[in-house]
Amino acid sequence: MTLPPGLRSPALVQTLSLVADPIAFFDRASARYGDTFTTRVLGLNSPPVVFLSNPDAIQAVFTTLADAFEFGKVTHVFRPLVGNESLIMQEGARHQRQRQLLMPALHREQLHSQGHLICQLTQKRMIEWSVGETISIRSEMSEISLQVILQVVFGLVPGVRYERLKQLLAQLLEAITSPLYSTQFFFPMLQQNLGRWSPWGQFLEQMAQIDELIYAEIVDRRSQSLQNRTDILSVLMMARDEQGESMSDQELRDQLMTLLLLGHETTASGLTWAFYWLHRNQESLDRLRQELESLGENPDPVALSQAPYLTAVCKEALRVYPIALISQPRKVKRTIEIEGYTYEPGTILIPCIYLAHRREKTYEHADQFNPDRFINQKFSAYEYLPFGGGSRSCVGMALSMFEMKLVLATVLSWYDFETTLARSVHPARRGITFVPPDTFRLKVVRDRAIIPELLHNP
Repeated sequence: MTLPPGLRSPALVQTLSLVADPIAFFDRASARYGDTFTTRVLGLNSPPVVFLSNPDAIQAVFTTLADAFEFGKVTHVFRPLVGNESLIMQEGARHQRQRQLLMPALHREQLHSQGHLICQLTQKRMIEWSVGETISIRSEMSEISLQVILQVVFGLVPGVRYERLKQLLAQLLEAITSPLYSTQFFFPMLQQNLGRWSPWGQFLEQMAQIDELIYAEIVDRRSQSLQNRTDILSVLMMARDEQGESMSDQELRDQLMTLLLLGHETTASGLTWAFYWLHRNQESLDRLRQELESLGENPDPVALSQAPYLTAVCKEALRVYPIALISQPRKVKRTIEIEGYTYEPGTILIPCIYLAHRREKTYEHADQFNPDRFINQKFSAYEYLPFGGGSRSCVGMALSMFEMKLVLATVLSWYDFETTLARSVHPARRGITFVPPDTFRLKVVRDRAIIPELLHNP
């Protein structure tokens, strides 16, 4: 086996370095070894772990050599949260079946019917802001994103079940961003139910309460006509595979939890970065406002989502600091060759999204925020991959981008802000995502819009 050059420090040192500050870890390794390097970050007896950022190598992993990999246990940490029937837990024919059932519900055209609702949910949240107030953009975007999940994805309407599920999900989503709390998902030995006072016992009790509400909603929905409903849960319930079979209640529950856990924090974090970069680049902010104003008052959400510079801003925000630093790891199951290196079965290959997005050969001045690069050039799916790629790309990417554009445009159409930060920041870890630190706040300095009266009296 001919492996790429890589780190020679002890496996424990490499692992601790990666966990403590993965961005610094990737920057150092890339500066020394280039696009491809070998590490030992899965334990003392772990197989080699190779990170890739060259577009040709990423293309080989995603497409031409896709059948040479398996995923095995690399997704096991998500199992307690998303369940056995989740899309991300499947391989082969079962993965293909579930993806085919999910994709129509998350297709761009299907999501367009939810545009007005996303804008309205954003507006209702903004009513609580006032001129002179300093707000945490990350917290506000997290709240809006959760409301979108509950109403656009779950199809819930405000009421007792809605409020209870919102409360429970908010608690869960906040808890799993804690490194101490999330540790138990990585080590099965910690998953011991010692009663409600033990960490795992508390988690299981919390999940049981969430599941009770979700299954109750599914049962109620099955007793209703779904023909005119456009929420994702209802569309999934109507979907049929090639044999005419629909999703079971367990499958529906697990897909909903998957969309929640992979789509909530990531979208909120992407929006936070967009606000951060725009308020550090006045020229970009002014140009975006001009584009939004040219669309007139209350533009159609679909037209709004197709605005070129708005799209470029969102793409660039996800490029500079992608929410997921890596794509899903692949385990080699037969000997293969990529870029002149030979990989034996058991080797782990990981396309590194962060390094692919910071590659100077692809992106000139890659560390700088410049939306124009997406106006002037089209990048391949192996150069720009904020949602991963191949058959394992994020199934909710169309929803995430649609939501990002509508929320960002709606907020900027209503308010002017001042940033509280005088200098650039280093990303802070929040669960599996990386966001501006909590010191990033925006001060509301001007109300640009006349708030519709109906929003005060929903």
